[in-house]
Amino acid sequence: MIYNSIIETIGNTPIVRLNKLSKGIPGSIVAKVEYFNPGNSTKDRMALKMIEDAEKSGSLKPGGTIIEGTSGNTGMGLALTAVAKGYKCIFTMADKQSQEKINILRAVGAEVIVCPTNVEPEDPRSYYSVARKLNKEIPNSIYPNQYDNPSNAKAHYESTGPEIWRQTGGKITHYVATVGTGGSMCGTSKYLKEQNPHIKAIGIDTYGSVFKKYKETGIFDRNEIYPYLTEGFGEDILPKNVDFDVIDQFIKVTDKDGAIMARRLSREEGIFGGWSCGSALHGAFEYARENLKKDDLMVVLLPDHGTRYLGKVYNDMWMKDHGFLEERTYGTARQIIEGRKGKDSLFTVTKTSTIGEAIQIMNREGVDQMPVVEGKEFVGSITTASVVEKIISDPSLKDKAVAEIMDKPMQVVALDSTLDVLSSLLNRTNKALLVRDDQERPHIITQHDILRAMMS
Repeated sequence: MIYNSIIETIGNTPIVRLNKLSKGIPGSIVAKVEYFNPGNSTKDRMALKMIEDAEKSGSLKPGGTIIEGTSGNTGMGLALTAVAKGYKCIFTMADKQSQEKINILRAVGAEVIVCPTNVEPEDPRSYYSVARKLNKEIPNSIYPNQYDNPSNAKAHYESTGPEIWRQTGGKITHYVATVGTGGSMCGTSKYLKEQNPHIKAIGIDTYGSVFKKYKETGIFDRNEIYPYLTEGFGEDILPKNVDFDVIDQFIKVTDKDGAIMARRLSREEGIFGGWSCGSALHGAFEYARENLKKDDLMVVLLPDHGTRYLGKVYNDMWMKDHGFLEERTYGTARQIIEGRKGKDSLFTVTKTSTIGEAIQIMNREGVDQMPVVEGKEFVGSITTASVVEKIISDPSLKDKAVAEIMDKPMQVVALDSTLDVLSSLLNRTNKALLVRDDQERPHIITQHDILRAMMS
């Protein structure tokens, strides 16, 4: 068969049995290998759908410009579609994305604007905000907005779901996928559950993302948000394409576990998948060991290709530098907490406590900083340095509420974050970090804790 353009080859990717990695786990675990799409990722499906729907609605006209915020893979799908259909592309990306992704997008003719990662989504410098601003400024342009565009989930409802149902002969019992924009998880899950409502949909989240806690509690907790290295899934926002009703459970996976599993996938199964593929599999195996039964069939969606991560996950030096390979080991937040042998105490003040009361606690307990709480939520922080500076300027402040002078909340980090990651997050504005142990109890980690761990 001869195709008229490259975009006609999107979809109909294979499902491959995992033989070595799944040994000892009940049931069958298979992978939907999405790097067989022409842009090497599952995002090709929704990129094409968003553009075709924009053409049908008249919002995208001949010669127009496609502007999108992307972690790389959606950009590639949009770029291929743009080449085939005659559009221009401008993409905004966070600076944590791999250089390979940036180079690939530029190779297919796209303009790429790199934006800072560690800013709020509403910040005018964020890749979300820059994309919206460009869309307003450039005539005959569209901002597909993969996060909220219903064409995203619809693409997977119309293609990925039916493919999996057909390829498994309707025998699928569990579907696993990473969750970022929500399209591949929710569109696919919706279709599969319509065929068989007993199918379980397991979403893979990352530490530093809000999805798992929001699913379990309905609370959007900003204290859950902190920088992470894994690319392509997890969010600090709630995209409209994430339909929590079709996701039965979330499992969080660390940066390290995802990276190591991606390397194992390549070496043990010959599937050269990306970082999020490793995360999807690690979470899938974690769930399967406890829940899968002998006759169950689990399908794990592997989103993209390993070539996107040659400078990171598949670079031994990078892996060692981040404490992800055993040849060079680092202590972790968990080890710092365990080393306290039950002596750890987290001192806090409330928003309504007076500044004088906060000073008394810090003096009595010998601490330089404390989180500010409202109920069970961390809403701010207070440090000796900032209090001294403010009271020198205005001594009457000691009788006022902490809420009037508190700084932003301390970042919450993953329990298994290594010392190098922890130290990179501590600076002049972030004096301490918070971490929750296996029982969800909060602990504080300071620069002194890290120095002590490094010397031990």
